[in-house]
Amino acid sequence: MDFDFLPQLPSSHLDDRNFDDLVEECLLRIPRYCPEWTDHNISDPGITLVELFAWLTDQMLMQFNQIPRKNYIAFLELLGIRLQPPTPAQVRLTFYLSTHLLENYTIPQGIEVATERTETQEAIVFTTDQDLLIGQPTLKHILSAPDAANTPQSLQDRTGQWHRQNDGLAVTHEFELFPQKPQSGNSFYLTIEPDTPLEGTVLEIAFTGAQGTPTGINPKHPPRSWEAWDGESWIKVLLQEADDTTNGFSFNENTGDDDSFEQSGDVILHLPERWPVSSFDGYRGRWIRCTLTESSDRQPGYANSPRIKTIAIRTIGGSVQASQCVLVQEEILGISDGQPGQSFEVETAPILERQGEEQLLVFPVGRLPEIWQEVEDFADSKPQDRHYVVDALTGTIQFGPLIREPQTLKKQTQTRAYLQQVLPADRSLGYDLHEQIIEQQYGAIPPRGAEIMFSYRTGGGKQGNVQANTLRFMQTAIPYIDSVTNHHAAVNGADAESLERAVLRAPQMLRSHDRAVTASDFEALTLKGSGGAIARALCLPMSASQTAGSVSVCVVPQANTDLIDLGRGIAPDNFNLNSALRDQVLHYLDERRLLGIQVQLQQPNYVGVSVQAEVTLEPAYKNPSAQAEIIHKLKVALYRYLNPLTGGPEMTGWPFGRPLYPSDIMALLQQTPGIQYLGAILLFPIQKNGESWQRQTTPVNYIDPGSLGLLCSWADPQARTGHSVNVLTDQSAMRI
Repeated sequence: MDFDFLPQLPSSHLDDRNFDDLVEECLLRIPRYCPEWTDHNISDPGITLVELFAWLTDQMLMQFNQIPRKNYIAFLELLGIRLQPPTPAQVRLTFYLSTHLLENYTIPQGIEVATERTETQEAIVFTTDQDLLIGQPTLKHILSAPDAANTPQSLQDRTGQWHRQNDGLAVTHEFELFPQKPQSGNSFYLTIEPDTPLEGTVLEIAFTGAQGTPTGINPKHPPRSWEAWDGESWIKVLLQEADDTTNGFSFNENTGDDDSFEQSGDVILHLPERWPVSSFDGYRGRWIRCTLTESSDRQPGYANSPRIKTIAIRTIGGSVQASQCVLVQEEILGISDGQPGQSFEVETAPILERQGEEQLLVFPVGRLPEIWQEVEDFADSKPQDRHYVVDALTGTIQFGPLIREPQTLKKQTQTRAYLQQVLPADRSLGYDLHEQIIEQQYGAIPPRGAEIMFSYRTGGGKQGNVQANTLRFMQTAIPYIDSVTNHHAAVNGADAESLERAVLRAPQMLRSHDRAVTASDFEALTLKGSGGAIARALCLPMSASQTAGSVSVCVVPQANTDLIDLGRGIAPDNFNLNSALRDQVLHYLDERRLLGIQVQLQQPNYVGVSVQAEVTLEPAYKNPSAQAEIIHKLKVALYRYLNPLTGGPEMTGWPFGRPLYPSDIMALLQQTPGIQYLGAILLFPIQKNGESWQRQTTPVNYIDPGSLGLLCSWADPQARTGHSVNVLTDQSAMRI
């Protein structure tokens, strides 16, 4: 392990003798210790032995004049630095009901869902973090507004035109959702009864409309947006267009079916995990709205308002947060022998951060079980404190040690003064006052014969960053549940901390002293508080729009870099900062910030890059297999270079705000063996448009992500976001 990051101070040699000095010193001692030895020529066997031992001594002095790496690691242990365990990936699991339930239904915490097990890979298991309560909603109000304001005003109540029917509302005559001449911004709102818990549920809204005047839109790309109010803003809740079988309320008007006078369709909405009760313009409830968006060539606007006859709502499932871990309940660690400092090891390491009822129980013989408390160390533990420490990486649990330590100087002085007072002067002078040794117990000891039981979670690592729609297998059957899946990829999984990373963390810890004051303190503590789930942190400078006493930290979560080697890259959606990780880091910083300081976490502005390059290979690489291998290496190099975690000139992540030029790509591709020369290098920026990413059709001279921007590259055949490499031949360019 190299310590090149440490300051290079002048060396202080404790012994500056070298090999020649040692040999000369030995020769000078020969007449004194061995006067009969008079032949000191270089070929004498005795001189050879002198030179040998001088060389060994010189090697020992060289080690003596430097701090061995092992000692540096020992210093880290004295500072209390432990290697951080792996961080479990986070994902939202969506459970779908097999039937319509009339009452609220609860899916308990701890349900395990896994990926498919193959011959070469074990299944990756995720466990739900909390209970999922699936409520039964009731539609309360139908409102409309001419615009889509963030706080709706001047709402028109349309509920009076409806009457209750089964689990929804119906009208006698056809009902127009929007004005006769719909315009961008026209909205209608559905207000749900506030008393029913509906956070994270999957809601199905069934519409029935009469066949009549066409709406004039493209049913495959309707210009409307479904949103829900999460207490701060309106967020999109329509996961994909396939979840709207009404085709934007146009139903099947383009199918040519004129025999049906009524047409129906459903809209499936995935509601946010935070869906509070709110009040707008005097109406109270949980809010959903549908807003008409700007029309375009791809999305023509509504020529006529859709006409609806019935609206019915029901819950078909729910979503809950899950972590990549397995819960081990009350594992028996062993029997206490009553000795101080006893340690036990769990069967499955590492141990993830403890939550909820994950605790250690001690069952003394003939007494009630005791709940013991985990501490970071025993420095403040009293002999009666039921404390223990955990080495999460190795899975070791240790109880309080018994330390033999010398009595303090003050105690010795008091004892000497007492002896001088009670004993004669001549006897006190001859009294042998030995150093008094005391024994101090730090933390209680489990009674002899007590059984030790421990509940914990194990798992974690970047392998848990699985792709979307891969978690489909429930480990145990759940009543009324038909299926489960993850609509988004799992994120924020990270491997255990390496020793090299802990060595780099030591100067940060000594500088900040676990307190966030400077910008570098906030960056270091943000990384530490995430438990390795955040890879990069940048404390932003104070801006004019920022309030005083506010600190903003821009973070980049961890992602599965194995996708780069597969030639797929990492999409920006895999760097999303989920609410669980945000709350964890903010809670950690709140305990270490100065009073009055408000901390905010934000994400960078990700900009996608698609590279189109032309290369010519050397004659030795003309066969198809060699060409395919080189093209794969070039694409992998591009995905690795244009990445927030592994990219940039230093390969430590693309620098914040650094532009990309074609010359950067040229310098990168020229490093691959087999490249004879390069042709044209074209850069295509990829920007996010709504919920999808769109690649610009024309190339640009350079790509500037902005001051807080980071570059990404990934392969998506539908959006054409991947890289393209053409091999130029003597005749033409052949796409590989």
